Formats: sequence, C-alpha cells, structure tokens
Amino acid sequence: MKALAALLVVAMLWAVGLIAFAARIAHSTPAPDPGRAQGVVALTGPSPTRMTAGVTLLQTGHAERLLISGVNRLNTRDSIRRAARSVAGPVYDCCVDLGFEAVDTIGNARETADWARARGYDQIIVVTADYHMPRALLELKGAMPRARLTPYPVVTDEANVRAWWRNPRQARRLALEYCKYLAILTREAVLGMGPRA
Repeated sequence: MKALAALLVVAMLWAVGLIAFAARIAHSTPAPDPGRAQGVVALTGPSPTRMTAGVTLLQTGHAERLLISGVNRLNTRDSIRRAARSVAGPVYDCCVDLGFEAVDTIGNARETADWARARGYDQIIVVTADYHMPRALLELKGAMPRARLTPYPVVTDEANVRAWWRNPRQARRLALEYCKYLAILTREAVLGMGPRA
C-alpha cells in the first residue's frame, strides 16, 4: 500500500512538473530581441523554422557568423539555403558554417563548443524549437560553461505547447522531451556532487 501511495505521489509530481514545463515553454515565445553576440547557432530539426530564424538574426546584424548544427550529410549548401529560405548573397556565402557531425543534442553541444572555440567566441545566440530550448541550453552550458548563451526559441509545427494536451502525438513529444530534460538535470546534479578539480 505504501509503495502504491509513493508511486501515486511521484506520478502526481511528474504531471505537475510537466504542466509547469509546458507553461514555461509557452511563455518563452515570441522571443525578445537577443541583442548582439559574436555568433549564432541554429540547431536543426524536422522543420526549417530554426534555420530561417538563425539566418534572419545573421542578416539583421545580431552576430558575425552563423553555425547550422546537425546538418544531414546528404544536404548541400544550396539545399540548406533553400530550406532556410535565405536570400542568396554575400552574407550567406561568407558567414554561414554548416556542421555535419551532430546527430543529437549532445552532438549539437559538442559541435557548437568546437566551432566557438575555433573562432574565439564566448557570446552565442542559441536558436532552436521552443520545446527543445531548455534541454539544449543544459547541454550547451555543460559543453561551454564559460560562454554567455542567449536563448532565441522559435515556435515550430513539431509541437504546439499552448495546446499540447489536445493532440496525443504532441502530448507524447512534450512528455518525452520533459523526461529527457529531467534526465539531464539528474545527470548534472550527480556530476556536481563529484570531486572538483
């Protein structure tokens, strides 16, 4: 009986946390002006919205360069240009870097950290889907603890966080994202308890 009661309490806390997580994400967009940084990184996803937002920030002078992280190896610069709906011209041709190594968020963080280190950047605007931003920031902060990371979340068709409970597929996506976020929080907490150099 006690085990069942404990399980119910855990389930209730998880559900309350999920609701709070969704509300936090829903209030994160539209993103405020991120100001000026040295670089912008756009983490790829199923829709081109993230890349479009990253290119727009570059074109409007918010940063010197843009990294599109997690590009499918079958894509080319031209196909990315079309997907991002960017205007073909000197800004895109001179100042956009494509990262083909990352296959997940951990890979995005490593790829971004390597790119920033190579260019001497410590001020980065991070562009990704609104629901993905909390987890992406945790991974990026782990890979670049001294960098100033400015989130620029964008709304995508992948998940409607303002009405996620109405669509089973989107509810499942958000619940999975929340579980991944909790897993990273737990990992960072455990690592934080270890010996410090």
